[in-house]
Amino acid sequence: MRVLVTGSAGFIGFHLARLLLAEGASVQGYDGMTDYYDVALKRRRHAILSESAGFSAAEGLLEDQARLDAVVDGFGPDVIVHLAAQAGVRYSIDNPRAYLDANITGSFHVMEAARRHKVRHLMMASTSSVYGANTEMPYAETHKADTPMSFYAATKKANEAMAHAWAHIHGVPVTMFRFFTVYGPWGRPDMALFKFTRAILAGEPIDIYNQGEMWRDFTYVDDLVRGIRGLIDAVPGQGPVVAGDNLSPVAPYRVVNIGNSDKVRLLDFVDAIEACCGKPAIRNYLPMQAGDVPATWADATLLQALTGYRPQTPFREGVSRFVAWYRAYHSV
Repeated sequence: MRVLVTGSAGFIGFHLARLLLAEGASVQGYDGMTDYYDVALKRRRHAILSESAGFSAAEGLLEDQARLDAVVDGFGPDVIVHLAAQAGVRYSIDNPRAYLDANITGSFHVMEAARRHKVRHLMMASTSSVYGANTEMPYAETHKADTPMSFYAATKKANEAMAHAWAHIHGVPVTMFRFFTVYGPWGRPDMALFKFTRAILAGEPIDIYNQGEMWRDFTYVDDLVRGIRGLIDAVPGQGPVVAGDNLSPVAPYRVVNIGNSDKVRLLDFVDAIEACCGKPAIRNYLPMQAGDVPATWADATLLQALTGYRPQTPFREGVSRFVAWYRAYHSV
């Protein structure tokens, strides 16, 4: 299998590429190496992947269609997994243009490449943030997602609509997967677990929003990429319709949640980090931030029906693995 992974130097892309390479797939990575966070961390991920003979890396922005097309044309993928994006809810408030360029224009370029190459399966990352102001939980793929509360979420919802139209017009099979608070080793420095661990070990305060009354469906990264891997073979329109399926009636297109199916209180998550670090956090309680939501919680029934797999790593075990990685990587 020949798989092109956009965002291969990113947190999730790195783990997915490593899993695919271990299975013997040929993987072409494509990453913009933007400075949204530490580029050295991204280059280290690519260096590890490059130890495998099955991996090739290319650098370029999604907005650079000529560069992307040259890489895709040279590789000839069977499957494209589109993970690259401008990430972050709060950053989208300050710099929305970056999201428009990368997440809308860039995703269009990926969809065009998939159409030209008639790939077997185009897979694109969405987010639990598209559920927005929904209060019915756990979130199911059949629930409405029409009230995004950040521009980041709005661009991802737009990607879902764009991809559905592409699947209908061009017959490109598309699976959109909605992630739920992914964490684990090699994670992004702007995410809570990384920031909390760094600050606790350094004896610095951590900011806890909404006075700690936040709930998240924390999904360990190994579980997430196993879910993505299983969905590669669950091509929309090429298998039976399963219970709870949201397969489009007019296109080879579906949306799938990938989450741990268990909401965890943020303060319990912080307690677990403290236990692994061996010291208490200095807690700075703050109001809810603009664009954020108080809770997320996935219904992962469809993922299990399609793949036979369901994320299951307990959050305390996942936190322990991350803190061990962080200490080793930063020698602390």
